[in-house]
Amino acid sequence: MTESVRRAAPAFPSAVLLAGAGKMGGAMARGWLAAGLAPQALRVVEPRPSPELEALARARGFALLDAPPWDGAPDVLVLAIKPQALDEARAFAPLAGERAVVLSILAGKSVADVAARLPDAGAVVRAMPNLPAAVGRGMTGLYCATALDPARRIEIETLIGATGAFEWLADEALMDAVTAVSGSGPAYVFYLVECLARAGEAQGLAPEAAARLARATIEGAGELLRLSPDSPASTLRENVTSPGGTTAAALKVLMADDGLEPLMRRAVEAARRRATELAG
Repeated sequence: MTESVRRAAPAFPSAVLLAGAGKMGGAMARGWLAAGLAPQALRVVEPRPSPELEALARARGFALLDAPPWDGAPDVLVLAIKPQALDEARAFAPLAGERAVVLSILAGKSVADVAARLPDAGAVVRAMPNLPAAVGRGMTGLYCATALDPARRIEIETLIGATGAFEWLADEALMDAVTAVSGSGPAYVFYLVECLARAGEAQGLAPEAAARLARATIEGAGELLRLSPDSPASTLRENVTSPGGTTAAALKVLMADDGLEPLMRRAVEAARRRATELAG
């Protein structure tokens, strides 16, 4: 079971410590600042900052550190280090006391994995964001093993909501399914663009034109989905499908017993299975 996707009312924590600011961590920081997090409320620990992160710190005025600070416990400690470096999280234990909520985006690392390194934290929330979070259009699965104080829950939702939509999960075991659907999902869409373009080339279109047609088509369809939140995808599909027309002819192939749905089921199952293997 999951809880419906919704966006949080703006209520940022008063103190956020971001541990790790690679592609995803840096994208989250940019999203928070753009959505209204006060720069003085943010500290970022990144021993190897990119030039872009250094420029952002200079422009916005948040603290960029190369090691964990020794004072000023945060309301929320965001773990965005590499999953294989989880043991490095122990360095943040003095800052992860009872009042701190740990928000972990470490792929494949359970709430228990994180809590074992930061045993005094008030709560651990596990998150699985995806690449579109970098442009504020992400989808993130969330799980917490304990009940969060309503105010702290809103703070977490505000941080995640600044990068896109989110979905609370009732069972941590479902996180592997989230990884397979939305975590890896953008790659499936990008590959669809590649396949559609190559199909156009096979019909005689120049490669550049086929690529532009395929890319713009997927972009437009995605925007139509976004602007039609109350319309199921099936309804939108039916709206562009005239009986006996060209779209219907193509869908007859895609919706066959050996068509796109069973292929996608196999792909998602492969991703879920691999996520479970990587988690150990």
